[in-house]
Amino acid sequence: MIRPLLIAGTSMALVAGAIAAPTTRQAKSAAIAALPASNPFAKPSTLPFQAPDFSRIKDSDYLPAILAGMAQQKAEVTAIANQAAAPTFDNTLGAMERSGLLLERALLAFSAVNGANTNDTLQAVDTKTAPLLAAHNDFIFLDARLFARVKSLHDRQASLGLDTEQAKLLQVYYDRFVHSGALLSPAKQAQLKALNLRLGTLQSAYTQKLLAAAKAGALHFDDKAALAGLSDDAIAAAAEAAKARNLTGYVLPLQNTTQQPPMASLTNRATREALFKASILRASHNDANDTRGIIAELAELRAKQAALLGYPNYAAYALYDQMAKTPEAAIGFIDRLAPAISAEQHREYADIQAMIDAQAKAAGTASFKAEPWDWQFYAEQIRKQRYALDGDALKPYFEINKVLTDGVFYAANRLYGVTFKERKDIPTWNPDMRVFEVFEANGEHLGLMYFDYWKRDNKSGGAWMSNLVNQSYLRGTTPVIYNVANFTKPAPGKPALISFDDVTTMFHEFGHALHGLFAAQTYPTLSGTATARDWVEFPSQFNENWALEPSVLRHYAVNYQTGAAIPQDLVDKIVRSRTFNQGFDFGETVEAAKLDLDWHSLSVTAPRQDADAFEAKALAAGGFDAADVPPRYRSPYFLHIWSNGYSAGYYAYIWTQMLDHDAFHWFETHGGLTRANGQRFRDLVLSRGNTIDLNVMYRNFTGHDPDVGPMLRFHGLAPEGGERAGAK
Repeated sequence: MIRPLLIAGTSMALVAGAIAAPTTRQAKSAAIAALPASNPFAKPSTLPFQAPDFSRIKDSDYLPAILAGMAQQKAEVTAIANQAAAPTFDNTLGAMERSGLLLERALLAFSAVNGANTNDTLQAVDTKTAPLLAAHNDFIFLDARLFARVKSLHDRQASLGLDTEQAKLLQVYYDRFVHSGALLSPAKQAQLKALNLRLGTLQSAYTQKLLAAAKAGALHFDDKAALAGLSDDAIAAAAEAAKARNLTGYVLPLQNTTQQPPMASLTNRATREALFKASILRASHNDANDTRGIIAELAELRAKQAALLGYPNYAAYALYDQMAKTPEAAIGFIDRLAPAISAEQHREYADIQAMIDAQAKAAGTASFKAEPWDWQFYAEQIRKQRYALDGDALKPYFEINKVLTDGVFYAANRLYGVTFKERKDIPTWNPDMRVFEVFEANGEHLGLMYFDYWKRDNKSGGAWMSNLVNQSYLRGTTPVIYNVANFTKPAPGKPALISFDDVTTMFHEFGHALHGLFAAQTYPTLSGTATARDWVEFPSQFNENWALEPSVLRHYAVNYQTGAAIPQDLVDKIVRSRTFNQGFDFGETVEAAKLDLDWHSLSVTAPRQDADAFEAKALAAGGFDAADVPPRYRSPYFLHIWSNGYSAGYYAYIWTQMLDHDAFHWFETHGGLTRANGQRFRDLVLSRGNTIDLNVMYRNFTGHDPDVGPMLRFHGLAPEGGERAGAK
């Protein structure tokens, strides 16, 4: 996942770009006067590549830097809007791209630490600044004088002699102004500003409530028997989790998803049920951490926001610049998958029930109806029975540090020629982190890369990538990027072994990192991962494919005790089992995507929804077996769509799977993992940012429109060689 810093939930311009050096001496002086020189954000970091100096940054430094940064950029933008000179590309858009450097420095560092290592002080800063940043965004994009300059350039762009990137930047700015309400009357702009303020406040509150709900929802056991079925290492980790909370016994923390990893192994059915219910009800207890009221208001306000801007619903508003373009296209894409997924879900459920009945008969006990908390446990038994594949038996081959250096890095080197050198001199926000400098094949510096992999109670759920410094030729900056995950930290003295799902997550998030590292844009607004949601997950999901590429797998999948490579029979079992349980694994993601689109297809005339009733109705109408396969995220803990920028955009994970599998099919038919193919992918996709139309970018690489067939075949939902229908 990409974790952008959102401003008012409407535009990423302040962070994804539109930020660089001050434009006036007066603005610079005012900002310096407002922010003491002792504040580490007052000047660019003196660390290599302007990496934030987390050894100097205190929690108390963020708020004054953010406030001073907003003041500085307001002065800069006002100067751009008020200048007497006629609008030119450089004195308007170029100047915008050179504004707000202080704000960017502070916000990017704050977003990283608040997401991955938060505390009460940082959350208070988030609460205070969320509405201020919303107003700041409106200050820029509802400035009539500034919009008049942009519109003047847009109206006569054919005569300006712009290059491709400049022309795209002009279009992006014009669209953002219009999309932010620049064409509205003053009265409607005032309404929009009020909505944006409230949305910013609610999103911040939602994130904090959800983090607290996940922490409070963790299960505590004093009796080790409750954890029967877990490995010794997993039980030791649960004991460490309890110790970290000053508790005796064992704690099972909650992951961000509905299903929890231990449920595949726990033999105690009561524990499975308790863990499932703790997960699915984490933010639905009518307490201080209940998020249902917030999400109902968010959905209502987003519908009002869309209506003010002339759209029938928020999904139509949000998808204007995506590959799908319209909610009808996105919903049609999801609906097309539903029948095959639903049929597979019912087949899988029947297999699970049959195993439960057979085991009960053999034991002479009463059978029972399979419930959602039973699915993963019995599916894992069926997997072992059919493929003789045990997930725990795989873990000794996946030691996290070797996966990173000899797997993730190795694949990147084979494809793109890049190399990695660990840096011990770069401060981080947590001592468990690692930092690497990335080099081109010719030895030139490319970027800096941080990794923060272990789960903490003060870390948001899931896994993501973002920037600490954005790439821009205009500013002369190279990318400083981080990956965050929530893997279970081993107990002291235990090996850092992870599941194959975790391995896939590492390759996924590093795919985002490559998209950022290979950015080659002049203007930060268009740089790297600053693209459409239904494109930005394409490079990351594509990179997952290399986790099982034979030459890569043999290089990193080595038994941590014996040094022996993973046996071929285990590899064959992994490959053969990939289509197993896809009604569940793929289905829960598709269900979540449909739920997101349903929430954001509400019209402005719809009443505020009861979150539980709305979700139940939406899932029932979706055509899935949602009773047995709940969505990957239920509405109350669907962080992606309520606070992380994927509102009406979670379908992008499935859409970009289509791109991923289709593009990988191109690789397979053109020689596979080679430097030449990697360079082509870098040149035509990874390095292009948002500089050209994304549909054109895809056709430039593959030679055709996206084909859904390879994705359906990958999931076992279409016959081999069947279905070439594209995304339409």
